[in-house]
Parts: sequence; structure tokens; C-alpha cells
Amino acid sequence: MKDAVATPGVIPQPRGRYRWLVCFLLFSAVALSYVDRQVLGVLKPLLQDRYGWTEVGYGTIVFWFQAAYASGYLVFGRLVDRIGARAGYALAVAIWTIAHMAHAAAGSVASFAIARIPLALGESGAFPASLAAVAEWFPQRERALAIGLTNAGANVGAVLTPLIVPAVTLAWGWRAAFLVTGLFTVVWLAAWLALYRRPREVARLSPGELAYIEADPVPPPVRLPWRRVLATRETWAYILGRFVIDPIWWTFLFWLPDFFAKRYGLDLKGFGPPLVLVYILADMGSVLGGWGSSRLLARGAGLNRARKTAFLVCALVVAPVALAMDTGSLWGAAVLIGLACAGHQGFSVNLYALPSDLFPRWAAGSVIGLGGAAGGIGSMAMAQAAGWILQTTGSYRPIFLMAASAYFVALALIHWMTPRYAPARLTR
Repeated sequence: MKDAVATPGVIPQPRGRYRWLVCFLLFSAVALSYVDRQVLGVLKPLLQDRYGWTEVGYGTIVFWFQAAYASGYLVFGRLVDRIGARAGYALAVAIWTIAHMAHAAAGSVASFAIARIPLALGESGAFPASLAAVAEWFPQRERALAIGLTNAGANVGAVLTPLIVPAVTLAWGWRAAFLVTGLFTVVWLAAWLALYRRPREVARLSPGELAYIEADPVPPPVRLPWRRVLATRETWAYILGRFVIDPIWWTFLFWLPDFFAKRYGLDLKGFGPPLVLVYILADMGSVLGGWGSSRLLARGAGLNRARKTAFLVCALVVAPVALAMDTGSLWGAAVLIGLACAGHQGFSVNLYALPSDLFPRWAAGSVIGLGGAAGGIGSMAMAQAAGWILQTTGSYRPIFLMAASAYFVALALIHWMTPRYAPARLTR
């Protein structure tokens, strides 16, 4: 059962705002991580023509990124617990920035795949480090808002990439795209090391803001064996949900520029606007998905009904993407794909809430790590499948059909594993 949550003392909102500067740093890091991981996808049509990559070859590059990402998710979760948010995030960003800029020296499938491995390992540390920083700097009453704002950086990064990368590439060449975007992250790292400390180590933090941040009691950390976490059906609800839906998001992220290039003949100058539309819709879905289930809870619905209703609505929003290949209109396809990304983000917001809904705080981190690894493994399989499908059929239709049905499958598996959506029974 969940551990009891003590009611914090009534402390008024402080005048200090240093914690929101921390939130902005975290938001910026997430945005930059999405820029760095998406540069290769935006450049795929150009690089494929120049170096003669096959679809299976590109799928191999994505596969190794996902393999490293899945592994790093588990490693960094434990590492951040040991060395803290400041050192953990700095290490993660340093690794991924060096690897990202090293892409400028690559050319073959093998060399890009090698560069993607440390990029993924570094980027896998972003989520656990962000959660650790939010826990240090925000009381429970503001934590969900801070996490939501931080995660919004993902879609902002996805919007910025197709605007920045084509302009840099057309001006200075594709290698400069990796170097210029890498420099943004170097600037962020310097700001992080200069500004981030634990609250009690920041001289500019007012006593009122410090008291507000520390209003909640801090439960003692408990290390839970993996086998104990894996023995619960609620853990498998999260693992299976992530395994099914994460591959769809990553496929959109890495292959959409190629789809627009091949289906509608767009080049670097042309596919930026439709990609921007897609990820703006995704951002809206992220906000509305969380708002919808929260609204149901506020109106008296139980947690089971609220979460699963949100899952179903989001799955229905994704379903029309099955028609994306058949529309002759570029903007019609962009809207259908954008709705699918919106549905994914709304589904994800509610799925990410499952560990905190059903597990005590001392077990939620382990569940999150397992789910992230499962999503990475599913994405590895999807990367190989997508490359084979495109190499064999030359069509994105099977991929869109898979996307249209995946969220109904995920909902069915979640309901099967936790039909009552009740707290997991764990013992320390």
C-alpha cells in the first residue's frame, strides 16, 4: 500500500523564485536533448542520398541508439541516487554533447551507429536527473506542475529542430548542424554548473522560499530488489504499456522528415513547417491529456475511471493516423500525424502517472526505470521492423496501421494487469 503522506504545514507562497529558475534550466535541458537526438532524423533524406544508406541501415543506427538508451535508463537511475542531481545531470550532458558533436566526423552507417551509443547513454540520464532535481527544489504541491513544465521541453525541442537544422545546413553544411546544436548544450552545461546547488547551498535563496521548499517531510530512502518490483502486476501494467507505445513515438521522431520527403517531395527547405505543426499538436495533447483525467478526478470520478477514460480517448485520437498515407494533402497528413502525436502524449502523461498512483515513493523510481528500459527495448524492435518494412514495401502504410492500433493494445494490457487500478502490495 502507499505510504502515508503527511499533510504539510500551511506555508504561504514565498516571494523568492529561484526554484523556477531551476525549472527553466531543466526545461531547457530536455528541449536541447530532443534537438540533439532529432538532428539525424531531419538530415536523413540528405545523408541517405549522399552516402547511399538503405532503410535497413538507418534502422540499424536507430536500433543501437535505442539499445544504449534502454541500458542507460537503468544505470543512470541508480547513479543519480548516489552522486546527486547536479553531478548526475552534468555527467549526462557532458557525455551526450561530446557524442553529438562527434557525429560531424561520421559518414557511414557504422560510424553514425557508434556515435549514437554514447549520445543515448548520456541522454538516458536526463529523466532521472530531472526528477531528482525537482524533488530537491519543489514541495509536493508544486512537483507535478514542475515536472509538467520540464517535460514540455520535449515538444519545444522537436519544434525547434526542423527550424534550426535546415538553416544551419544550407548555410554551412550538414556537419555544422551537429556542431552548432552541440554548442547550445555546452552553454547550458556552464549555466547548470554555475547556478545549480541544493537549496541550502544557495546563498541567494530567501529563508521563506527555503522553508516552502522543505515543507514536506522527506521519507527515508529504501532500496527495493528488482525481483520484488517485478513480482507485482502493477509493475507489468507500466512495463507493457511503455513497451507498446514508446516505439510509436520514437518512429515518428526519427522517420517523419523522411516520410514528408518521400511522400510529398519536400526537401530541407520544405518539411520544417509541417513538422512544427505536428509537434505543436503534440504539445497540446500533452496538456489536454493531463487536464482531462485531472478534470474527471475533480468531478468525483475514481482513479481507475479517470485514467482509463483518458487512455481510451487518447487511443481514439490516434486511430485516424491509419489514413495518413492515403491523403493527397500534405497538410491533411500533417494534421492526422499531429493528432496521433497529441494522442500519444496525452496517453503518456497518464501512463507516467501510474508509478506514483499505484506505488509508494520508495518504489516508484524502480518501476519508472523498468518501464523506460521496456520502452527502449520495444523501440529497438520497431527500428529494425520499420527499416525492413520500408526497404521491402517502400510504403509507410504498415507503420501507420501499427500506430493506429497500438494504443488500444496498450490499454487492453494495462486493464488486464490492473483491472481495479489499485495500489500495489509491496513490503519493504
